[in-house]
Amino acid sequence: MMIDAIKRELEQYIDPEKAEFMPRFFQTGPGGYAEGDRFLGITVPHLRRAARKFYRQISLEELEALLQDEIHEYRFTALAMLVYKFEKAETPEERREIVHFYLANADFVNNWDLVDASADKILGAYLYHRDRSVLWELARSGHLWRQRLAVIATFYFIRRGDFAETLQLAEFFLDHEHDLIHKAVGWMLREIGKRDFQVEYAFLREHYRRMPRTMLRYAIEKFDPELRRAFLQGLI
Repeated sequence: MMIDAIKRELEQYIDPEKAEFMPRFFQTGPGGYAEGDRFLGITVPHLRRAARKFYRQISLEELEALLQDEIHEYRFTALAMLVYKFEKAETPEERREIVHFYLANADFVNNWDLVDASADKILGAYLYHRDRSVLWELARSGHLWRQRLAVIATFYFIRRGDFAETLQLAEFFLDHEHDLIHKAVGWMLREIGKRDFQVEYAFLREHYRRMPRTMLRYAIEKFDPELRRAFLQGLI
């Protein structure tokens, strides 16, 4: 089976030290955001290399089994292959099938690195010229990873100078309780600022006093030190 070949490929690159470190880094302990997730200790370059090697041959049915595996690195590899499949798809029907597959398996896109490696490249790319209401379904789901998926999907729009959806989601999530949403929103606001400082500045000036501190820090990370200090001290 193709899955067995992929797993054999990946198991060559297991690093016991990283296998010990990664559960702490990704907070897999009791009460952590990734409680119970399991790691082998394989770095992302090796995961992507395997994905490039196998994505053409693997079917969506087999890929689904890999995406639903309890091992984190197998899920990452499955998502990397799905991204490659989407990018190489030749017809709208193929891309639609991949997006439906992605959303149907959203429960397994269940850590920040999995979201960040796939949301904009699959869902954002697909929705750019289409109805975006699915982003709001995800945002209102009450589910941490689906909510982060909605935010990060808009990175595709930001790269093309389309900021409206990101700003609306950023406002929607101002009162969110989890720092992984604060970080995602702050990061996307920072990306907007790289392309149009005035757009980011106007949004921050209106909302920064209400923003969670982590969200604000991420958003202003690249600002001039004096302006950054003024925002943090509430002087804008």
